[in-house]
Amino acid sequence: MATLTVRDFDDELKAELRVRAAEHGRSMEAEVRDILRRALTRPSSDEGMATRIRRRFAGSGDLSIEPPARTEPARAAELEE
Repeated sequence: MATLTVRDFDDELKAELRVRAAEHGRSMEAEVRDILRRALTRPSSDEGMATRIRRRFAGSGDLSIEPPARTEPARAAELEE
């Protein structure tokens, strides 16, 4: 196992880490390991994000949005010099 030293660690951040670790019932060191593991572990699936989003919202009904009726004709953009 490797050892990692973090220098110039902000005191407020350390206090927040201590509270978070206590909420999860583990040491600050174990909390940091868990945070790093979660942040750096990639999903084992070969699916892309769009596939996961589509699956999550499948069967949610009609998600299409009707554009509002145009009340005035389209016009070209006016560019300033």
